[in-house]
Amino acid sequence: AKFVSQKISKTRWRPLPAAALHPPHLFATGSWDNEDNRISIWSVGDLGSVGLSGEYQGEPQLLCDIRHNGDVMDMQFLDQERIVAASSTGTVTVFRHHQNNHTLSASHRWEKAHYHVDQDTSCGGAACTAVICNKPEIVTVGEDGRINLFRVDQKDAVRTIDNADSSTLHAVTFLRTTEILTVNSIGQLKIWDFRQQKNEPSQIFSLTGGRVPLHCVDRHPNQQYIVATGGQDGMLSIWDIRQGTVPVSLLNAHEAEMWEVHFHPSNPDHLFTCSEDGSLWHWDTSTDVSEKPSFLHQGGRSTTYVPHNTINQSVVSAWLSNDPTKDRMEITNLIPNQTLSVNSLDVLGPCLVYGTDAEAIYVNRQLFA
Repeated sequence: AKFVSQKISKTRWRPLPAAALHPPHLFATGSWDNEDNRISIWSVGDLGSVGLSGEYQGEPQLLCDIRHNGDVMDMQFLDQERIVAASSTGTVTVFRHHQNNHTLSASHRWEKAHYHVDQDTSCGGAACTAVICNKPEIVTVGEDGRINLFRVDQKDAVRTIDNADSSTLHAVTFLRTTEILTVNSIGQLKIWDFRQQKNEPSQIFSLTGGRVPLHCVDRHPNQQYIVATGGQDGMLSIWDIRQGTVPVSLLNAHEAEMWEVHFHPSNPDHLFTCSEDGSLWHWDTSTDVSEKPSFLHQGGRSTTYVPHNTINQSVVSAWLSNDPTKDRMEITNLIPNQTLSVNSLDVLGPCLVYGTDAEAIYVNRQLFA
């Protein structure tokens, strides 16, 4: 744990080079609800020693930081050196991390990429709620229901869908290089295909029943038709976008808003969610959990088993289930006694980083120990 004097809204590992064998050691954080919000770069290099029970001893070291105008609503690495940040002011900024002297500078800014009335009024900015990168492309969504497609080397948006949604768009992810998926505040998922000229979604999915706002979305790294979302009610929804317009499964999860959901990028049988209720859950659908020792050291950490379903494992992902007797899913709360909101998490290799409203960032480098 590292206590910082700011509420942390986003945490992201710097991506590893393709051939890297070592675990990630640099991550970025963004803050919110502070008078002076910042984007910061931290190192968890070999600064500490490993304790007797395998836990990491040193705390993350601040390498550099830079002021950010407005709350950091979202943040993604574009590549090894550049970070794209979404602001509550509606502006989208590309920051460059100069690794030789560890400084941060703003290399490009799209002022008021999101706005309510018109771009020119002084108070017209609408929060940019989410950003997703697929170099050189950057997609942003916002409270104004607008979708922007930027290219990092171009001054103006390549494409803007002005009234993409009549409600707030909360999150976005790439399905393919030309397709994105958005979630909104009335419980809908929409697929947008940038190859089509019309400004309409190519598909719409929605939660059955009430219009529960969806806050986060992630797609399965290998099976792009499997999508996970989390919402206002703390439920985890799994969708198969090839079929039907409703979720394949709804799983009871957190007791308050789910802020982020992430499939593990290289081990997608594992999924992680975090919530306003101060919990961070690890969902493990890898087969035969009954014989597998828990990867968490004992000591007050609760592990619950819930029935889980699967059809022939080799054909269908464990996430698209329908026979509860064959398999079980293991769910572990990685923070047994947290109180304030866990706003963000990121997983890469064996490492987890998360940030909280308790003005702290936490790193776990032994996820699968």
